[in-house]
Amino acid sequence: MQLNSYIDHTLLKATATAQDIVELCEEAKRYKFYAVCVNSCYVKLAKAQLNNSNIKICSVVGFPLGAMSTKAKVYEAKKAIEDGADEIDMVINVGLLKSKDFDGVWKDIEAVKRIMHKSVLKVILETCYLEELEIIKASELAIQCGADFIKTSTGFGPGGARIEDVQIMKNVVGSSRTKIKASGGIRDAQTALKYIKLGVERLGTSSGIAIITDKPSNKNY
Repeated sequence: MQLNSYIDHTLLKATATAQDIVELCEEAKRYKFYAVCVNSCYVKLAKAQLNNSNIKICSVVGFPLGAMSTKAKVYEAKKAIEDGADEIDMVINVGLLKSKDFDGVWKDIEAVKRIMHKSVLKVILETCYLEELEIIKASELAIQCGADFIKTSTGFGPGGARIEDVQIMKNVVGSSRTKIKASGGIRDAQTALKYIKLGVERLGTSSGIAIITDKPSNKNY
């Protein structure tokens, strides 16, 4: 099993500099990760660094709270795609979900999906804030809107990926074409393999090098 092919090599810290993104891209090329995941302001820079490689560029949208307007998410997604993003990881509006405004959550995801064309859409549920029934409902809404992936976490909430949450998501996915991305707190090969054995097809982590070299991670977010 090639663990590197599951990894979105991620740097989303507020303090990330342009040089940090250049180094992220160099690491992705060196270790042959599937993608880099960056904030939308750095998509163009990542595109320039990875122009002659097969590594995908993922941009987060509505990150990390998911609470801005749908129009803002749509604009950010459009701009990221124009700048070279192959994939978009958007955060759902958690507050609307918890308000049981399921139509609002649906329309928020659907509006971003509508402008995606051939780009991949991953919908971040931020499971650390959700009860089991809310994880089920959020997963159902994302799948119905045509999400390519449902994703556990931003990594910026009070908790990250959990095996039990991924199991719930997997049950909802069933035989649909939607895949699962686990992210948040995945820092070693043993943990990564647990998620892959569950059926996760992508891992979001800032500890990708530690995972594939089986060394301790010094990343703390």
